[in-house]
Amino acid sequence: MHHDIADLRQFYYQRSLGRVVQRILRDRLVSRWQPAGCTGMNVAGFGFAAPMLRPYLPTARRVTALMPGPQGVMAWPAGMPNHSVLCDETAWPLETGSVDRLVILHGLETSDDPAALLAEAWRVLGPGGRVMAMVPNRAGLWAASDRTPFGLGRSYTTGQIETQARRAGFVPEWHGSAVYIPPSDRRFWLGSAQMWERTGMRISRVLIAGVVLTELSKQVRAPIGPELRVHVPSPLEILDGVVGPRPARAPLGRNLHHLQKRGRAPGSNREETCP
Repeated sequence: MHHDIADLRQFYYQRSLGRVVQRILRDRLVSRWQPAGCTGMNVAGFGFAAPMLRPYLPTARRVTALMPGPQGVMAWPAGMPNHSVLCDETAWPLETGSVDRLVILHGLETSDDPAALLAEAWRVLGPGGRVMAMVPNRAGLWAASDRTPFGLGRSYTTGQIETQARRAGFVPEWHGSAVYIPPSDRRFWLGSAQMWERTGMRISRVLIAGVVLTELSKQVRAPIGPELRVHVPSPLEILDGVVGPRPARAPLGRNLHHLQKRGRAPGSNREETCP
């Protein structure tokens, strides 16, 4: 079962609770990836990551919002040239190794093949690139509620998402959690959301968050083997094509004097004898 683009757009842009969640998740993302630090990079998002990508529009070289076919697509950002594209879950219209930063929000939990999705993320990410996966927390209240997008699909623990990422070749770099308020539209929770976020980050073992954040990196080791050994030429090999020094030819006058001392005229083939 997949998300519907109309429901996602309504939650994040029209519902007060969704706008609070959008601000919380975006602030956590920006605290890890400063927009100034992404200057000249290619930034992409999969699922419904468009609300997370707006801070990178002024600085990134290219920003792309990938939206899976079963979910649907919308033009984004509003009032600006479109940066969103409809794509297959496991065949993204991006070149291999062309992405520096990737955000996955509402993509893994509803995917038909999460392993293939992570493999596609690995393909488009360049060496040293990073992925921020945002998934519902299995132990949180948000995964048990059908009134928000986090209640649809599978939920994860930190250990589960990191294990799945390692199988795809990623290296877990950091994990955290966010959205400590309950999935409620009451003004008390909405107004005190930032306070609960600060408290939750300090005592996360007591308060249960609704979203698990995991930062992954793509580390590519240099290939090694006998056929890839580096050959350093020796000095003799470097000078192999250089001709050795030769003695200079003597001047013509010096040769003539030498022949006269031997009793031979220049141009003759044998010595002359006296009668």
